[in-house]
Amino acid sequence: MIKLVVFLSNNIKGYERTRHNVAKMLFDRFESQNLSVKFHSQHKKIGRPIFIAPLSFMNNSGIAVSEAVSFYKLKDDEILVVHDDAEIDLGAVKIEKGGPLRGHNGLRSIKDRIGSDNFFRMRIGIGRPKRGELRSHVLSAFSKDEEIPLETALEKAEEEIRKLL
Repeated sequence: MIKLVVFLSNNIKGYERTRHNVAKMLFDRFESQNLSVKFHSQHKKIGRPIFIAPLSFMNNSGIAVSEAVSFYKLKDDEILVVHDDAEIDLGAVKIEKGGPLRGHNGLRSIKDRIGSDNFFRMRIGIGRPKRGELRSHVLSAFSKDEEIPLETALEKAEEEIRKLL
């Protein structure tokens, strides 16, 4: 049973509508009267599970996750981490347990801090750049043409998470 949902992003002003923040866009879709700051994260308690969106840069997400895991005494298989994924097409949503980190520094930070990569992941596809480097791609905003597949992905992801509530 999932007890903690982590929404990875660069939760910093100026990154709000970038590809790397697709998980934060999803976090913001869930309304809560109980929004607070806890564990270096925005924290929403909507019943079960608990939602957090780390307030750090993506590469330091493990700090917030490890604090929440320690406080709630969670096992790695009680965690769902929602993140962007350039390895799958824009608009696709995949859920898996464990597996390779695929170069995602937010996932690496979590693995390093909690000592395991055996948590569940919700991968939201942002696609690979047609040209240019990946770093620029993930930090860029979605184009107008990408808004429809983005919205479709967010709806699919929201529906999957609502099933957990």
